Amino acid sequence: DLLGRKVVMDGGAGLKLLGARIESTIEQALRVKDLTPHAQALATALQAVTTATRAAWASGNPDDALSNAMPYMQAFGHLVIAWIWLELGLAAADSGSDATAGRRQAMRYFYAYELPKVAAWLAVVNARDPVCREMRDEWF
Repeated sequence: DLLGRKVVMDGGAGLKLLGARIESTIEQALRVKDLTPHAQALATALQAVTTATRAAWASGNPDDALSNAMPYMQAFGHLVIAWIWLELGLAAADSGSDATAGRRQAMRYFYAYELPKVAAWLAVVNARDPVCREMRDEWF
């Protein structure tokens, strides 16, 4: 539903709106020294998801686009979670308190260990390999 309908609906208006919101967060985070690497990583992930969305639909054939919808959804979900973490990082940026230290550390963890997975998932999407589409129930 995400790749097949939501991101292409109304000429991609929803995806463009989300992209603009994420870009606004990135711009704010680029002004905070400790958040700059995270903002740059999120910008890279946003560009990669946007490019993969276009590539998935390049042929105009829904079967091609949707063959790898699951890794697309995983990558897209991680993009959104990274955006939320960066928003939380901005909210905690001015606080040196112990109350926000855990949030800042969790954000750093997500960017170090989880966000890099987006590239691997999108590599599958961009390849548009037909292996899933070609699978047949009767083979088992």
